[in-house]
Amino acid sequence: MMIRKVPELRRGPFYMETSLSSLLDDMFRDFNWVGFDGTPNIGRTDIFEKDQSLVYETELPGMKKEDLSIKVEENTLVISGERKRNDDVKKENYFRVGRQYGRIQRSFPLPADLVERTNVKARFEDGILTITVPLKESIKERKAPIEVAVE
Repeated sequence: MMIRKVPELRRGPFYMETSLSSLLDDMFRDFNWVGFDGTPNIGRTDIFEKDQSLVYETELPGMKKEDLSIKVEENTLVISGERKRNDDVKKENYFRVGRQYGRIQRSFPLPADLVERTNVKARFEDGILTITVPLKESIKERKAPIEVAVE
């Protein structure tokens, strides 16, 4: 008669999930650097025109207003900030860390000849940063591009 030893599972209810999750997180952590997925997980932005303004709506969940910086540098809108981890919880007490923390920065080119750089306004509410950049004239109503026929 052969007796098989059953693996011991008394390490805690989240041990297997935590180990596998950590392994996968470590394996895929730097894929943004190599172009695997160019979309950031924080700072996703919608850009649209409304009421003679260019509007940028950026998702920044878990961030605080005082941790944000908005600048217009030459012809570029720069949004930067830092999402901080809760220091009340020790690292060894986590079963899983699925959220991202640290510094972020997003940059968006501005149409230099169309924006009024000195009247930019920003509002942060419910994790959404809304930046309004006044336009001298509508982008949509600008002269239509000249179409060139392909021979």
